[in-house]
Amino acid sequence: MRISQTGASRFLLVLIVIILAVGITFAVLFFRSNPVEDAISTNRVINVLFVIENEKEPLSTYVLMYYPGTRRAAIFDIPGELGLLLTRINRVDRIDRVYDPSRINSYENEIEKLLGVEINFTVVITKENLVSIVDLLEGVQIFIPSSVSYRDDDEVILFPSGMTVLDGDKASVYATYSLEDEEREMEVFRRQRFFIGFLNRQIQMNERLKNPDAAKLYYSFFRTNMNQRTLALLFDEFVYIDTDRTNIRSVEGTLREVSGQMLIIPLWDGSLVKEVVRQTLGTLTREVEDYFNERSLTIEVLNGTAINGFAGRTAEMLRNFGYDVISVGNADNNDYERTEIVNRGADEMMVKEFADLLRCDNIRNEIITPEEFEAGDIQDFEYKADVTLIIGRNFDGRYVTGN
Repeated sequence: MRISQTGASRFLLVLIVIILAVGITFAVLFFRSNPVEDAISTNRVINVLFVIENEKEPLSTYVLMYYPGTRRAAIFDIPGELGLLLTRINRVDRIDRVYDPSRINSYENEIEKLLGVEINFTVVITKENLVSIVDLLEGVQIFIPSSVSYRDDDEVILFPSGMTVLDGDKASVYATYSLEDEEREMEVFRRQRFFIGFLNRQIQMNERLKNPDAAKLYYSFFRTNMNQRTLALLFDEFVYIDTDRTNIRSVEGTLREVSGQMLIIPLWDGSLVKEVVRQTLGTLTREVEDYFNERSLTIEVLNGTAINGFAGRTAEMLRNFGYDVISVGNADNNDYERTEIVNRGADEMMVKEFADLLRCDNIRNEIITPEEFEAGDIQDFEYKADVTLIIGRNFDGRYVTGN
């Protein structure tokens, strides 16, 4: 059977079209932009979920928020005993109850709802792999306030006080051990400090880990929804993070007994957590000219009502928002009708943001002029915070009502 010249030409044309289509598809797949590159090019906040896993359960969970435009980061610590109405099991329980090592989507979704943000990437590190990673990093430097001895499988492990470099085995124990007589706040603080030190060491060793053999081994220790190229690009971007100025904020709440177990119930039905996150994102994305303008306001909280402990509870709420509350006390009387904010010389925009957070319109400036300072005795001008908050009867613990 002979094929006509016209038929042969058509066949050749079809073949060329197929080859071109395959080539274009391959090129698109090969050269398509990376999700990290997309976030950087469009100046979007990158949210990464880090989980340190022990015996198939999340021991520590952190959400790192990083903004490429300012190269600043913030970290939120999600406690496992956080009590939420979990949609998967349709009851109030610990958030880590929905954790499944093979499918952490449900856990991730609950954290997204809690914080009000979308998590872009997930990185899970098992306790066993943490040993290998730290050894590959040639140790993690940690400051230990006081010496600790810990018995593990009849082996006593000593952690001396001071600045110490932990190898893989000791780092794994330090990041995961629990002591009956250790206060929860100290245990949380210890693990947070370890995570910061661990992150800092990865930043320091980033260039050395780009050796192909080292990189292949290094990235094999992470369980993640990223391929190796994406994970490498992410750590390339993280080298700009100043870990000394990156705070870890714990998601706080009130401790309550629910169904026979103690749970941390988020304040204000979780709305406070979302507002803290929004405030944090605003700080990350705000362009500043210098460090002085970037620093947090110092706050003095005075109770102008007859409600005992009102200033202390308000101070804790403000600390959750990242404010530096340096003084708590009583006002000159307990009969303030209106809540008042006194600006003692802070940046007006920062004071306005603080006032908006509380929905307070009553702002008064009390700034000492150079002339007043020269005319007075230096002892008359004791140091006060940037802003004084005087709580009045129109403050409900979260917002000013009616002004």
